[in-house]
Amino acid sequence: MRKFLLIAIGCIVCGLETKAQVPALERVEPMFWWTGMSNPKLQLIVHGRNIAAKSVQLVYPGVKLTAVHKVENPNYLFLDLQIFSSARPGTFPIKFIQPGEKDLVYNYSLKERSHAANRAQGVTSKDFIYLLMPDRFSNGDPSNDDVAGMRERGIHRDSMFSRHGGDIKGLMNHLSYLKDLGVTAVWMTPEIENDEPAASYHGYAVTDYYKIDPRYGTNELYKQYVEACHRLGLKVIKDLVHNHIGTESYLIRDMPMKSWVHQWPKYTNSNFRDMVVMDPHASAKDRKIMLDGWFDKRMADLNENNPYVQNYLTQNHIWWVEYAGIDGFRLDTYPYNDPDYMAKWAQDVQREFPKLSIYGETLVWSAANQAFFLGGNVVNRGLDTHLPGVTDAVVKDAIYEALNGKEGWTDGVNRIYAVLAQDFLYKDPTKNVIFLDNHDMSRFYSMVNEDMAKYKSGLALLLTLRGIPQMYYGDEILMKNFSNPDGLVREDFPGGWPGDKDNKFTADGRSKKENEAFNYLRTLANYRKNTPALQTGKLMQFIPRDGVYVYFRYDQQKTVMVVYNSRDKEQTLATDYYAERINNSNQAKDIFSTQTIDIKKLLVPAKTTLILELIPAK
Repeated sequence: MRKFLLIAIGCIVCGLETKAQVPALERVEPMFWWTGMSNPKLQLIVHGRNIAAKSVQLVYPGVKLTAVHKVENPNYLFLDLQIFSSARPGTFPIKFIQPGEKDLVYNYSLKERSHAANRAQGVTSKDFIYLLMPDRFSNGDPSNDDVAGMRERGIHRDSMFSRHGGDIKGLMNHLSYLKDLGVTAVWMTPEIENDEPAASYHGYAVTDYYKIDPRYGTNELYKQYVEACHRLGLKVIKDLVHNHIGTESYLIRDMPMKSWVHQWPKYTNSNFRDMVVMDPHASAKDRKIMLDGWFDKRMADLNENNPYVQNYLTQNHIWWVEYAGIDGFRLDTYPYNDPDYMAKWAQDVQREFPKLSIYGETLVWSAANQAFFLGGNVVNRGLDTHLPGVTDAVVKDAIYEALNGKEGWTDGVNRIYAVLAQDFLYKDPTKNVIFLDNHDMSRFYSMVNEDMAKYKSGLALLLTLRGIPQMYYGDEILMKNFSNPDGLVREDFPGGWPGDKDNKFTADGRSKKENEAFNYLRTLANYRKNTPALQTGKLMQFIPRDGVYVYFRYDQQKTVMVVYNSRDKEQTLATDYYAERINNSNQAKDIFSTQTIDIKKLLVPAKTTLILELIPAK
């Protein structure tokens, strides 16, 4: 996530300030938990007016209150619980007692863990991810467009920085559309509450970690959404923000302690320079500003060295997986987080959910920078991050260079070859998420100057290279624009709102050119979904020759040959050079035309990518 345009206000940089009346017992989080978790320890955060003046009583078989922590702010208690293997699902009272006053009681529930096979199943190179912003995709429930008590009221579709009314119900209404397109996993930008006064529709200024934003729906609806996805064979990715928190959260308005966030004598932004984290020559000051500086005046930088912050975040993320059964996490602004905590976090989460997928957002400029953040890089880092994958921005840049650049030794089409040749830096490059654009970037179609041949070639490369491909909503219908400002690339999906002039969820609502793009992507995505060689097969690439880049994806059952002609003229390719992988095949099936063609000499149109399934010689 990049820096967002938000209304600038002063941040809390010193002292604890109670800015709102706190009820006697405002909340207990996590609100409930489960028996049978791998980690028997649980820390509850309790928020209520002068709650620290009360003693705590808890009696339930298999559960022991091991410690009660009082902190700087008397409106908080942190309760350490031990949940033994003998504990059974049930509800029990937690009493907060003070002589002369009525007891406060919270009825705490332990639930039984789900063991359904399709929960927390992981997102892998077999999948194709569709990224969308829920506020901008589809409005399925107009009744939640204006929610009383929220700081930003109503919807204003004529403003790129206001809320437009999209919601979870709207996404659920179009899951079959995604299934038909060939998508296998859905990633929403954060859907939990962002109750900021303006421009928080993007979801990255969290104000309630345990609550779906009411303008999107409810916790129960989110759970139903995950179940609906799983019934259709779609997986669900949840977007997490470890680094920062919205300043209207109760945890900021009435902070438990000064060290809950990073404090500065005056407001200090991060320098946004990930290089200092890995630079052996970096100054301590630069590194501190990078890691501890705030992302925005509305996004307080959490102090991940604080053990209470660590427990709070980790338990919240585990809670969502167990509650809803999601399949993977995308970690926002990964380089800005405390490395030691993030390594511990990954271990704690994967201990509970071994198949759950995790990948971090690392919008950096080199393969080495990306590899630095990945798990297994112990020699260079002195720690194992246990991070399986990253958002592979370097492959993205290489694809654009191949599509738009001028041919050179490592420029133009040669860039892809050079970047993939550095895959030795990764423990497993197939766990990286490759993409062409997202909610922070100029749209793919605009980046190739609305050239249909380049558009198709870019998609062909995306869905046939190694890794987990991800697309951004609307790319399939040629949505366009540049990201200055970001709101321009976050337009509403046409047809997602009642009364929209065009409904581009249907073929009748799309133009001829839009249907051409949609059908191209659908054909390619569904072919990939049914072709293991493109999912888990090996990759062999050949040095580009005369502007033509050739690579193969193959397993024991099938070999797919991909040929990209980067030049502005048609070329004939003599394929005997590639006999190492072609073997004795003389023919291949073009996956788009389904025609059988002779591959001894291939005619490759300008700026075009051929995807050919080789037919073994008889």
